[in-house]
Amino acid sequence: MSERICILVRHGDYHQLADTPSAHQPFGLTALGRQQAAEASIAIRQLIDTHGWSLHTDVHSSSLLRAWETASLASERLPECKRVVTTDRLTERCVGSGANLTRQQITEAVAADPRLEPLPDDWKSNSHFRLPFIGAESLMESGARVAGYLTETMNHIDAPGQAVLVFGHGASLRHAAHHLGVLPFDQIAKLSMFHARPVALSVSSTGVWRHVAGEWKNRLLESKQLD
Repeated sequence: MSERICILVRHGDYHQLADTPSAHQPFGLTALGRQQAAEASIAIRQLIDTHGWSLHTDVHSSSLLRAWETASLASERLPECKRVVTTDRLTERCVGSGANLTRQQITEAVAADPRLEPLPDDWKSNSHFRLPFIGAESLMESGARVAGYLTETMNHIDAPGQAVLVFGHGASLRHAAHHLGVLPFDQIAKLSMFHARPVALSVSSTGVWRHVAGEWKNRLLESKQLD
């Protein structure tokens, strides 16, 4: 086996402010989320054993609390994993100075600025749209950021069949998968990720990525999940 493995895990269920599109909310896991995180280790172990992979000692996580808690609870049940490395580069899409405002407050802030055009109806789900706020990024930009981190991380792995755990967020991970050539663009909006359930990608010695294990979630259009 010449390929290296990158196992992506979305955080568990977490506390959220109502009708607030920012995915940078600084809150931790719910009781359900903690249970999901603990159970993630079972699914990860099954993947590892089924495919004959080995786990890297370093676990990578978004710096947001819910991702770190998920990574910590899962990895403490996996004896091969020795430390959790956190980074802002794995966080969800940033809405900049509009962080933690409600959807209505964001709309009103844009409408009150005479320099700005009204927001499009699909601004939150449009992969290419970036809010006109300082520090904001589009979903595609967040995916490029995450894809860059994943690529750099896996470039440091030289053992064939070695798997690296990465805990992050649904939207930025899906968009990263697109940038890596794993998901066609028209599939991004149709798919999501289950809370704390692994999706494994492989990367070849020539840098070709592909989906090798774990299921994407069919995304309901009426879902109100923020990431």
